[in-house]
Amino acid sequence: MPAVRGPKKRSTETRSRVVAAAHELFVERGYTGTTFQEVADAAGVSVQTVYFHYGSKSRLLKQVVDVASVGDDAPVPLLDRPWFAALREARDPVEVVRGWTRESGVILERVAPVLAVVRDAAPADPDMAAQWAANSEQRHTAHGEFVAILARLRALRPGLTRRRATDAAAGLLSPDLFLVMTRECGWSTAQWRAWTADQLAHALLPPPSAADPSHET
Repeated sequence: MPAVRGPKKRSTETRSRVVAAAHELFVERGYTGTTFQEVADAAGVSVQTVYFHYGSKSRLLKQVVDVASVGDDAPVPLLDRPWFAALREARDPVEVVRGWTRESGVILERVAPVLAVVRDAAPADPDMAAQWAANSEQRHTAHGEFVAILARLRALRPGLTRRRATDAAAGLLSPDLFLVMTRECGWSTAQWRAWTADQLAHALLPPPSAADPSHET
């Protein structure tokens, strides 16, 4: 006998289908080129259901970005995820840089294409402009927390402020640069990850001669 699903579980599954369908359509057709009816058809629900859950296209796209950022719709912020807690406990600065870059690559594979949709729609749409600004602030906050780990380990390059370090991380791990390297240049995510980890370590960490006491004279 099949299990009976409750209304809450059915509602969660419906929202997940809607978000997945919207993600694909936004990336394929852009913000203005995607309609609620098309999302509803792709998700196998009524257009009224999409309106009920999200109300507006901007709210739907925000949910698509939020889910893509963390990988699911659980109400757990990115910086409260277990993988970030593990980075906080790490003691090797190089491993922190590699871990942050590795997880950033996983996230950017999901979120960079849809963030490009927000970016492209922002000049002509106030809601998208606000969304882009909020996403940019969130990215800087996340990179700032990563830099804070290095600062606690006293592992930042001499003379480098936390603000400049955060800016460098935000630039090197930006969704725009990720798309340039993986789409325009044809790199794999693994190639992007190896290159970015090297560049980030060079930008943020002391050179080996400064970090290794055995090189002191």
